Amino acid sequence: MSGISISPVLLCGGSGTRLWPLSRVDMPKQLQALAHEETMLQATALRAATDSNGLEFLAPLVVCGDAHRFLVEEQLSDVGLTPRALLLEPQGRNTAPAVALAAHWLAAAGQADALMLVMPSDHLIGNEAAFRIAVARAAATAAGGRLVTFGITPHEPATGYGYIEAENGSSGRHDSSGLRDVRRFVEKPDAETAARHVADGLMWNAGIFLFKASAYLKALQAFAPDVAEAAAAAAGGGVADGLAFRPDPDRFAACPSISIDYAVMERSDSVSVMPVEMGWSDVGSWDALWRVTVPDGEGNVLRGAGALIGCRDSLVRNDGGPFVAGLGLEGMVVVSTGDAVLIAPRNRSEEIRQVVDRIESEGLTLARSSHEVRRPWGSFRSLGQGEGWQVKRIAVKPGGQLSLQRHGLRAETWVVASGTAIVTVGQECRRLGPGESVFVPVGALHRLENPGPDPLELIEVQQGEYLGEDDIERLHDVYGRT
Repeated sequence: MSGISISPVLLCGGSGTRLWPLSRVDMPKQLQALAHEETMLQATALRAATDSNGLEFLAPLVVCGDAHRFLVEEQLSDVGLTPRALLLEPQGRNTAPAVALAAHWLAAAGQADALMLVMPSDHLIGNEAAFRIAVARAAATAAGGRLVTFGITPHEPATGYGYIEAENGSSGRHDSSGLRDVRRFVEKPDAETAARHVADGLMWNAGIFLFKASAYLKALQAFAPDVAEAAAAAAGGGVADGLAFRPDPDRFAACPSISIDYAVMERSDSVSVMPVEMGWSDVGSWDALWRVTVPDGEGNVLRGAGALIGCRDSLVRNDGGPFVAGLGLEGMVVVSTGDAVLIAPRNRSEEIRQVVDRIESEGLTLARSSHEVRRPWGSFRSLGQGEGWQVKRIAVKPGGQLSLQRHGLRAETWVVASGTAIVTVGQECRRLGPGESVFVPVGALHRLENPGPDPLELIEVQQGEYLGEDDIERLHDVYGRT
């Protein structure tokens, strides 16, 4: 194929709880830099940003939650990419509705027959050239109306992945490309069954797809009409806001939560699989991350402040936590953040979900909220709190501006640590440098902004009867959050 345009669709939902405490609901693994300098979202977007093998990759469509809108846009901008649109899910409804939103967006743009390359944004691919070659080889078949998935040649009998069984031999339609018709999809197996699947030549299901928008919507209507109708209604009642597109929230909430595999791929007889070896991993656990990261001579992976003595085959990661010293660790995982520490055998890292469930059952927010809370203007973290007080560190990026706001139940004192701040309190506007401070009384209108080329860091001391983040009234906000 030559001159084929591909519309990448990046699925950026999910919470990645198996990588707790680093990955949480407000900062999931796809927005984290785990194995490389880029975040997983950035790496996924860049993977489909370079034209090759006769393919033209268009700017991506990103399906994500409204809470991650600005962070997604910022991360893509940092690597020189601007999405065609950010499709903001009012709530997570799994992958079948998410892909339907993207297909409807393309159809509304007059591109119903556009080829969609659907990719989870939290996967790693070591051999990206092999990936792009596989996409190029599959393009003609997808343009012809079939639904294409990509099967990974397994290197072990993994129990954490679903499998794909292809028909024996190649269908005559696909001999030249290597594509094969799919016989069946298989759920995640036990160890014995997984070994049998590998011996029988089954492939891992990577959850990456290539098809025309119209072909997917036609299949969705045939096999999951309730999903098709709810997604169509939600998209039809949606509202555009710059790059953002918000589907109708009530109609989207009525959409059944179901994966694209269950809704369409397992039911259709028009599915082909492209076998490919491309160094793929869904990084679904700390053990999986250890396996795709280059270790030292003792098999250890150390990231962040720490030291390992007499340790073997262990992963230690420090992300804003205290210095980690490991002595005599073998096959262990230690992850330290500013508010939590995980210690577990590496071969049990698939069970982290049990830890998260326990935390949630005790009413703690550790599974949902990160120690470092991101905002469109920068970030903040709590340094300490007690009865009637809280201390935070606030970082405002260059050009960042907090909303014009007021609090009904607390007062604040800001002390500039580094950088330059422009502070508005009531009718007074002041420019503050390091060591200077300002007091914001209860109920006073106020705003903070960073006019300089360098980051602004300050300490905020809150005092009052209630210190929750919901004690805020925004009167004006450059990020549209009023």
